[in-house]
Amino acid sequence: MTTVVLADDEALLRKAMAALLPLEGDITVLAEAENGAEAVEETLRHRPDVLVIDLEMPGVDGLDAVAEIRRTRPEQVILMLTRHAKPGVLRKALKLGVQGFVSKAAEPAHITSVIGVLHEGKRWIDPDVSALALVDDCPLTDRELDVLRVTGEGYSVADIAAQLHLAQGTVRNYLSNAMQKTQTRTRHEAARYAREHDWL
Repeated sequence: MTTVVLADDEALLRKAMAALLPLEGDITVLAEAENGAEAVEETLRHRPDVLVIDLEMPGVDGLDAVAEIRRTRPEQVILMLTRHAKPGVLRKALKLGVQGFVSKAAEPAHITSVIGVLHEGKRWIDPDVSALALVDDCPLTDRELDVLRVTGEGYSVADIAAQLHLAQGTVRNYLSNAMQKTQTRTRHEAARYAREHDWL
């Protein structure tokens, strides 16, 4: 038997998975979470074999939740569900040690089989998702992307520095580099440019 925690802000999809996955395989759903903060809480509380988490969630998103969980449970097996994995986001997830990637459009039977594969200690990335990860024309560094990601949420330089545990001068340097590389005039334009090019 494989135990899982399901984290997805779309209630209908989450409830459907909670009902269908145990029917498709020897799976027990220990808990459900509707946002990233709950995903962290339920995963640390229940210690499931596999955390099945949506990439895009309001507030604390899937990547932030995974980073937080990794600090306490570095061995946690994670399957990330995504609707449209952007190359930069996918690469960041892989660096965080996410073992599996599946499209949210996948059949429950497929998700169940991938959970089994991950529980055996293997990795799985759906072919359509992995093809996106290979598209690497982004000139920005991971840190520049991190700063632009937070900038895109409307935070000030001071807020970005506090959130990413960086000095304000360092944040300004990253923003300046990003603006030069994207040939934009403001940090918000740079963030928009990066988003339009699927780097964030």
